[in-house]
Amino acid sequence: MSEIVVPQWVVCGSASVLMLTGIAAIVKKCVLNKSTKPYFTFNDQCKVEPGPEKIHSSKLYKEPNGNEFHIYFDEDTRTLYEAFRRGLRESNNGNCLGWREGPAKLYVWQSYKETMTRSQNFGSGLLNLGLAPGENTLVGIYLKNCPEWVMVEQAAYCYSMVVVPLYDTSDAASCSFVVEQTQMSVIVCENDEKVNVLLEQLPHCVKKIISIKEVLPSTYERARAQKVDIFTFNEVESMGAHNVHACIPPKPEDLCTICYTSGTTGMPKGVMLTHANIIACISGVSVHLGDNKLNSKDVTLSFLPLSHMLERFFQQCIYIVGGAVGFYSGDIRNLTDDLKTLRPTVMPAVPRLLNKMYDRAQADIVAQSRIKKMIFNMALRAKQAELNRGIIRKNSIWDKLVFRKMQDSTGGRLRYMFVSSAPLAGSVLTFVRCALSCQVVESYGQTECTASMATTIWGEHVPDHVGPPIPCCKIKLVDVPEMDYYADKNQGEVCVKGANVFKGYYKDPEKTNETIDEEGWLHTGDIGMWLPNATLKIIDRKKHIFKLSQGEYVAPEKIQNIYLRSQYVEQVFVYGESLKSCLIAVVVPVKDVITSWAADHGIQGSIKELCQHKRVKEVIMESMQQCGKAAGLKHFEQVKDIHLHYEPFTSTNGLLTPTMKSKRPETKNFFRKQLQDMYRRLD
Repeated sequence: MSEIVVPQWVVCGSASVLMLTGIAAIVKKCVLNKSTKPYFTFNDQCKVEPGPEKIHSSKLYKEPNGNEFHIYFDEDTRTLYEAFRRGLRESNNGNCLGWREGPAKLYVWQSYKETMTRSQNFGSGLLNLGLAPGENTLVGIYLKNCPEWVMVEQAAYCYSMVVVPLYDTSDAASCSFVVEQTQMSVIVCENDEKVNVLLEQLPHCVKKIISIKEVLPSTYERARAQKVDIFTFNEVESMGAHNVHACIPPKPEDLCTICYTSGTTGMPKGVMLTHANIIACISGVSVHLGDNKLNSKDVTLSFLPLSHMLERFFQQCIYIVGGAVGFYSGDIRNLTDDLKTLRPTVMPAVPRLLNKMYDRAQADIVAQSRIKKMIFNMALRAKQAELNRGIIRKNSIWDKLVFRKMQDSTGGRLRYMFVSSAPLAGSVLTFVRCALSCQVVESYGQTECTASMATTIWGEHVPDHVGPPIPCCKIKLVDVPEMDYYADKNQGEVCVKGANVFKGYYKDPEKTNETIDEEGWLHTGDIGMWLPNATLKIIDRKKHIFKLSQGEYVAPEKIQNIYLRSQYVEQVFVYGESLKSCLIAVVVPVKDVITSWAADHGIQGSIKELCQHKRVKEVIMESMQQCGKAAGLKHFEQVKDIHLHYEPFTSTNGLLTPTMKSKRPETKNFFRKQLQDMYRRLD
């Protein structure tokens, strides 16, 4: 993220500051600022059914034709096969998939019609290889985000097949589990390296591997020894082009994908989603956008994993309206360059990305002079005041003087950002809304409800909630007495029922019955609270609770989310044992912030050395305690000691799932010695 830049003429003294204030007032009067008129009242955002369960549903949908939920866009757009063809019409065969041939290159585009033709050819090629059409045929995709990912997916839909994504960061054992359970016979992967990962522990059910890029002769020999045939993507596509089969489109109730959870609490579970599930979710979120919904002129950058439902869902939102999707270069370190080159108008994001943006900006401000800090705070207050009045624009004096480089770092055209997957601090959300001058919508959902069940309304400026239910579902809270949460007090476990809720876990009826009750309510495991304006706030997690020696229940994820509000904390793992009376934690500091702080206080050294410095630990601990106190943590919920670790938790080192969620058992084992040492010191 670019630093905050203030022109030299505004930092020369108090007179310049007064001049700046005067100019701001003039610009405020001269520029016509029309607030976005809410099409919806933010004071009361839900319908509440009478009765003790207090079931909340959307006020934006009036149940025509006896339908309880809003379930599709149009009568002729009820599957993802039909949705893509709608995109062709809406875009007038415009740009569909884009990619860069290399660094410093512009995006190359493929049209909707060409994408559809190539997809059908590839699907025909799969049939020519012996695969049968229908939802009993499962196609594995083991790829990074790329145009071929989408073409394989659309190829499967042309013949009613089912897509099973494999996380591109998964190792041989993880891939083997999914492949074995689904008994898929064909997998599409990226290159020679990925082919060899698959061959390492490949179940006998796999007969064919298709690689986007060429593979080595030795890999062909290795595959042949395992009775596996290897083809390239181009070979299969060409095979189909010479023998095209008529499409066999799916029905709305047909299975669309089996999307595996990331395995936070054990082995991954295969979430079965239908075409109707995904179309309902797309339609529901679209209603919340009102007149500002996505359109054929919108462009997005694909960089979040396509193996996760958030990215796939958002892309389908683009295709259904005829928008364009450009793919990142494949290296997250070059993301800013991709954004500047593509200049997206809309994009999905996760809190981790926005937290980094916020932390970098805060680190830049800490390093600035007193006057520059004052100007930055003036800019932020002015933008927030406009935000509160429904004004979102990029042409204010503050945009030009303070926030322009930050906006340019995302391409300068961003009008809408869809944030989901984890809790996001209100301070970060408000900062991003002000600094990027775009609408940031926060959503809450799970793979089991496609991607979203609640989303903030377009124009909402108040943070710290996830909005009302989208029109394709309804939500209620149920009692969790062991954690002192009760529905009659507007707190409890979040349960959802509707058109976006999955069919069940693949080949796991026991887990399905544990998750979906007899009345069809999906129990999420998250703890929610209804706010006075009838929006939902996620406040806790039912899973991963444990009891301390004094009998008090503790939810570590809730505490972790609070400690992440500290400017010094990048990641945190809160830990406790039933034989101990207190909590401890492993903390990964924000490198830029802690390095800047150390330099200001005359402390030198690498980040590894700083993590071992007593004063650094004290500052971080004090900040965490202040965050905990401000959030109302009880004394036994505050950690009593911390260990600073200089390397982030990642999926590569096995401490995060591919969707960036903490793997608690693995993290505990990784830091076993440090955890033992902390408790030893406290005893």
